[in-house]
Amino acid sequence: MLRYALVRPAVEQVDLASVAPYMFWLMFRNVASDGLVFDDPVNAGVISAPGCVLASPSWENTATQVTQDYVYHWTRDAAIVARELSYAYAAGMLPGNQPLIDYASFSRLCQDSAGDFDRASYYINGTQRPWTDQTDGPALQTLALLNLYGQLDAATRATARALMTANLDFLQNAYQGQTYNVWEEEYGFSFFARSVQLKCFESVAANTVGIAVPGWLSAAMSWLTSALDEHWNGECYQSMLPVPTDYRAPYDPNIDVVLSAVYGAESVTDTKLLATAAQLRAQWADPGSKYFYPINGDDARRGLGPLLGRYPGDVYDGDTDTLAGDHPWALSTASFAELYYRLAAKITSSRTIPADSLSAPFFAQVGFDVAVAPLPAPLAVAAALRAAGDQMLQAVVFHSDHFELSEQFDAVTGFEKSVRNLSWSYAAFLSAVRARSACAANT
Repeated sequence: MLRYALVRPAVEQVDLASVAPYMFWLMFRNVASDGLVFDDPVNAGVISAPGCVLASPSWENTATQVTQDYVYHWTRDAAIVARELSYAYAAGMLPGNQPLIDYASFSRLCQDSAGDFDRASYYINGTQRPWTDQTDGPALQTLALLNLYGQLDAATRATARALMTANLDFLQNAYQGQTYNVWEEEYGFSFFARSVQLKCFESVAANTVGIAVPGWLSAAMSWLTSALDEHWNGECYQSMLPVPTDYRAPYDPNIDVVLSAVYGAESVTDTKLLATAAQLRAQWADPGSKYFYPINGDDARRGLGPLLGRYPGDVYDGDTDTLAGDHPWALSTASFAELYYRLAAKITSSRTIPADSLSAPFFAQVGFDVAVAPLPAPLAVAAALRAAGDQMLQAVVFHSDHFELSEQFDAVTGFEKSVRNLSWSYAAFLSAVRARSACAANT
């Protein structure tokens, strides 16, 4: 009898670029079409419309002890997946652009049904669902539509323009306000939301596809740039202002700051970002840390990892939704790897290391001292960053369930846990591998 539970990928021989197309098709299973239709296992009679992106096929099920329903469409997650659909179509992986057309059409269906443009989550038929409001969603959706705009037919381009215009009209009055954060837990001024809004505004301002640029955009970009600076506390960028003091504290350093460099306007050469990133890695990878993941000790001996989580006070277990403790996430780990790749590409192209006292701990983690002269060779640092990113992605592959990615990995055993086949986990892995390819192309 074959015992697949004992089979692990041979990471020493696995080529990450070869794994990526397989990950894409695993993710694509969660994208509804007119031929691939889902029903809502919790809400009888609700059937998916084409273009809906399931966050995950997991739903409340006592047999598996999962207490979370994920058979819904999140604006944020869907936009992140849509970006990968666009890249796949450009690369010839998708035989046609119908999934892109469906995404835009379904987004318009959701927008028309909601009445408020920051609704975070929808039923799979596009009707509004009681959930948190988040101002990162309209920004990320606009970025996704700009990315795939040239791949749409004329009729769907008109739909996309209407979507983006409505999103911008909403954001004009929302970008200075508070919101629920990316983890849908805390309400306040969010670093991630502000960063993706700034990226959205910059992209609209620079667009070459004929999207009208509102007159208020320039002032908004200046305001958001200053507002992001307010999150620096002298040691790290704080995820939320005011800083949460509830049972989730400490909330910083928070991986959503790194996500802001992947999906938002945060620069990978910002030494304050790198100082924050160094603390993020240390809190889960250093054996002396209060928040050390035991699995990272095992992986270090394998030459893998580390796996990273969301924030030090995390209590979301995923399987039981109790105060069960912190666990690493696939998307957190992949996004940190992407930070390494993007920074390696910048250093390679500029032949300059963003070195100062703030960034010194970050570079020390990949084996280089930038606190004293002379500085190490830029290309050597770039190579070390790329290798560090590879070790993180190899850990994700090693702990995957035959390449299927759930939401989390168990902090002790490394086995997958929480909701299965999370669309964002795949999208984050794919994004990181694309950044890795760009990094290699610059060497």
